[in-house]
Amino acid sequence: MKSNKVPHPIPYQGSKRSLAGEILRYFPTRFRTLIEPFAGSAALTIAAAVNELGERYHINDLNRPLMDLWREIIESPEQIASQYEALWREQHADPRSYYDQVRSDFNQTGRPDLFLYLLARCVKGSVRYNSQGEFNQSPDNRRLGMKPETMRLHVLGASYYLKGKTSVTSLDYREVFDRVTPADLVYMDPPYQGVCGNKDSRYLQNVEYWEFAQALDKLNRRGIRYLVSYDGRTGEKIHGEKLPDDLNLTLIELYAGRSSQATLLGRSDVTIESLYVSPSLADELAHAPIVYRFTRGEQLCLLEGRLE
Repeated sequence: MKSNKVPHPIPYQGSKRSLAGEILRYFPTRFRTLIEPFAGSAALTIAAAVNELGERYHINDLNRPLMDLWREIIESPEQIASQYEALWREQHADPRSYYDQVRSDFNQTGRPDLFLYLLARCVKGSVRYNSQGEFNQSPDNRRLGMKPETMRLHVLGASYYLKGKTSVTSLDYREVFDRVTPADLVYMDPPYQGVCGNKDSRYLQNVEYWEFAQALDKLNRRGIRYLVSYDGRTGEKIHGEKLPDDLNLTLIELYAGRSSQATLLGRSDVTIESLYVSPSLADELAHAPIVYRFTRGEQLCLLEGRLE
């Protein structure tokens, strides 16, 4: 897989950028459109496009300002890169006060360039909202955000791979599901219970466990191919509730590296993230010569080098 030069213009906490190469190994050989109903940083879409997987792409997120930003990145990369550079250079006299002013302006206008600056400057690239839906994350005062020349390269790179073949929407995920066909592939990385309560400040709207499970069941009945990053564990700590057994999904556990928190505490806990494969996709992969197939519910293993 081509992984060294994959552009990543939006620094977003929880992004699957580091796991994209492993997740792509479970993509089918052929599909028409890759659909991300909870796109966020669109890490899987960009990685798929770089590796020439799929013909078209559809990124969606209920966070409308985020999707407005993605439209600008894809359709007007030079403009958004220049706007970011202007903001980045104007901050130097008083970075903290400048950040606060940009945040206030963004909450009033929703301007994509302001949002890109905030994402680059905020703590850990972590989006936070108050009860009124306003962005309220603080800046990381140790750094000034991605340098303009680096941001420009990432923005232009993302546009190069996505422009002319990507649709961008801000819909409820179930509306997106209604548009999917068996020729498509859906990758999902939704906020999940156990990490996200009803008032979690990271998301404008959370995804209820049973509503999501019912929506997946409908996809199964239609023969839709999909993958879901949903829960996981760090050492003995479990993150989120596993998806229901009656969905007949194949569970894959992906090694996500050593926990940074564990490292600070002198422990060696590693993080394992769960990837669920839909029945129709698991059956398709089972008949591919590169796959060793085990019984449903056990780990699906692929030979190394599939995307090299």
